[in-house]
Amino acid sequence: MASVTAAHRPHVIVLGNEKGGSGKSTTAIHIVVALLRAGYRVGAMDLDARQGTLAGTLAARRQFVETRQVKLPLPEFRAVHRSGLDHRLEAEAEERARFDAAFAELAALDVIVIDCPGADNFLSRYGHSQADTLITPINDSFVDFSMLAKVEPEKHDIVHPSIYSEMVWEARKQRFSRDRGRIDWIVMRNRLAASEARNKRDVGETLESLAKRIGFRTVKGFGERVIFRELYLQGLTLMDVREANVGIALGLSHIAARNEVRMLVGAINLPAPRMTLVA
Repeated sequence: MASVTAAHRPHVIVLGNEKGGSGKSTTAIHIVVALLRAGYRVGAMDLDARQGTLAGTLAARRQFVETRQVKLPLPEFRAVHRSGLDHRLEAEAEERARFDAAFAELAALDVIVIDCPGADNFLSRYGHSQADTLITPINDSFVDFSMLAKVEPEKHDIVHPSIYSEMVWEARKQRFSRDRGRIDWIVMRNRLAASEARNKRDVGETLESLAKRIGFRTVKGFGERVIFRELYLQGLTLMDVREANVGIALGLSHIAARNEVRMLVGAINLPAPRMTLVA
């Protein structure tokens, strides 16, 4: 673990959520590309190698670059596979070793973005415990809120934190015990609707109440925009539209979406990159 706790340890951003469909991998690729274009040396790790959503997106991006001969920024990438061993302790030891080896290969970079699986397993818990910044995207509804806490249905009072919130608490304790590091937890309200609906307001108020109780920050995430899905299969992001020449004219909605990405990256409070690159 010497590489993980070294003096020049990269800033580790973990995307974590045990519920599918929240936009976790979409958020990860946009953070990766935004940071590359801001001059950071970025590594990416996919801990859900079986599903391979981030891995597939980056593979599509690399193929786009090679076939179209377009210069787009690419991160260093590592996939970490789960162990096939039957004995739990042996499997966890193997997965820990695989994670540490992949991390060590990226440790000289400025930032490592880790996409965790949407399930509770050892790799996900271990990945969470490495975070400097943990970003948990949730769709803006009480259906997704249940991942964070049990809520009383009538008045929306918080009954108790969820299993996922308790797992984050354990990850925080492990991180502090290992190197006295602290995890800055950001809950990202994703797929926000434009209207100020009552449900949206209630979710926001209940989130702020829970944030004070268990210690996270809330930020506005990405709106429900077609552009995010249009570019996904090619591994592209909003920041690539001009160079990629894919026939998409940037309109007001696209500009607003780019600002959403910039606001999210700004909320992470990253140190300045150690070496400036040309995007």
